[in-house]
Amino acid sequence: MTLTELKYIVAVARAKHFGHAAEACYVAQPTLSVAIKKLEDELGVVLFERGGAEISVTPLGAQIVAQAERVLEQTAAIKELAKQNKDPLAGPLRLGVIYTIGPYLLPPLVKGMIDKVPQMPFILQENFTVRLIEMLRQGELDAAIMALPLPEHGMAMQALYDEPFVVAMPSQHPWTKRRSIPAEDLKTENMLLLGNGHCFRDQVLEVCPEIARFSAPGNGMQRTFEGSSLETIRHMVASGIGLTVLPRASVPDMDTREGMLQFRPFEGTQPSRRVVIVWRKSFTRKAAIDAVCEVVAACKLPGTTTLCAGD
Repeated sequence: MTLTELKYIVAVARAKHFGHAAEACYVAQPTLSVAIKKLEDELGVVLFERGGAEISVTPLGAQIVAQAERVLEQTAAIKELAKQNKDPLAGPLRLGVIYTIGPYLLPPLVKGMIDKVPQMPFILQENFTVRLIEMLRQGELDAAIMALPLPEHGMAMQALYDEPFVVAMPSQHPWTKRRSIPAEDLKTENMLLLGNGHCFRDQVLEVCPEIARFSAPGNGMQRTFEGSSLETIRHMVASGIGLTVLPRASVPDMDTREGMLQFRPFEGTQPSRRVVIVWRKSFTRKAAIDAVCEVVAACKLPGTTTLCAGD
């Protein structure tokens, strides 16, 4: 049994025609037919019913063809592994990103990666932190960009940048006359936050003690609303429902005086989050991780402080 013979039977099963399968495999039809007959004799089974204009696969043949497809896929994977060992930037990188980072980082990151390493395509996955870590552990992702703090994960990690938080308010809000906003003042406002499951919600509640203290029912905050995404919340704020806290990278221009939103920094110590890239310690393509870190540094997201070396 050879890989070539397996390739031939898969081609015949797909084309349901010996001549068309031979053309797809770039061989003469007699060559393909002889190879398949040899395989059938070796296995002692009939793979194809040879009658009429169209070839049909026998029930046992269908099982063998399915197994042959898996063998060929694994063979291709072995070749890809060998290729990546020679050039760690040659194969695709499966990268996960949390929802509150993806919309702002991915556009410049993908463009930068195409320019820097065009031979390494991205396979992207946006999800929650807990799900991304699970996908890393199961080998479904090669790396993921998330924000601290993280649950225990036992993986390699590199800091990418620090990102402060800012207060977003409707353009007609009286606080637009202020230069900065004390965190304790947020307790007097209707606050719009992401719902449970979003790590950014937890980060805001952790680094803004006044929000955390008054976010529980009956503790003094007028009202809180929960949204499914930062962009949904942004539109709700613009409509005058309340205020919110956003990551700085989501605000291209802090000084804008136009439109329906205005933004202010926090007064005093700036609450922030640290964004990191995480990967399995067994992942051998460290050069691919380094390339991502370099491009992230070159992205220079607004208001962030880069922590990894760029070009």
